Amino acid sequence: MTTILVTGGTGTLGRLVTERLRTDGHEVRVLSRHSRPYAVDLREGGAGLDTALAGVDTVVHCATTQRGGDERSAANLVAAAKRAGVAHLVYISIVGVDRVPLGYYRSKLAVEKLVEESGLGWTVLRATQFHDLVVRVLRALARMPVLVLPAHASDQPVEVAEVADRLAGLAVGAPAGRVPDMGGPEVRTFASLARSYLDATGRRRAVVNVPLAGKTYRAFRAGGHLAPEHAVGKGTFEEYLAVRFGGGEGGRRG
Repeated sequence: MTTILVTGGTGTLGRLVTERLRTDGHEVRVLSRHSRPYAVDLREGGAGLDTALAGVDTVVHCATTQRGGDERSAANLVAAAKRAGVAHLVYISIVGVDRVPLGYYRSKLAVEKLVEESGLGWTVLRATQFHDLVVRVLRALARMPVLVLPAHASDQPVEVAEVADRLAGLAVGAPAGRVPDMGGPEVRTFASLARSYLDATGRRRAVVNVPLAGKTYRAFRAGGHLAPEHAVGKGTFEEYLAVRFGGGEGGRRG
């Protein structure tokens, strides 16, 4: 039996990875800031991190934050993993971190480099945005009477459960380096995603596409965050919406 530590194991992705691995009979430790017995802030490291890693064969690194600190967290994790003799470090990244000049993406790319240069056996998977992230963005935008979207931009949302399955499979395999990207089944315009969201939640909003400026917008418009050649996901955005908002925005089922 393999002992696996999942960082961010109470989060959207980490929770599902943990469930998959436990279902398959593996011993899984969940590390997060508030989840005992392995409640550790990776940005601080310390003895608690060494305790969590003692006897661990593989680490699946899902913990992340857009508030900063991912690089420091990864450096602490790598150092502790080397002390513990961990054989395999699996990291989930994002498609386009090397093409889109967004601060968070740059941080993810820097973590990739730390993992690759760690001296540990490693695997890195990049995925496109999860369906729930698209919904969170659209919900925030729909608070206004008019839903304003970036013109000429698309997305390729993927079902998080499918990414969890892929990560779990990688975790129990041998270190594979940078594996093929994982994208959702369809590249969709933001406008079409917005209309599907509005239909599913019973909202009425005018959808307006507005051209933006800047390097980040140009990179998104050029599809730097997409992986159309790796559209391996099966679950569509409409299928996700049907499960989550079967009764409308105020009557969700999942």
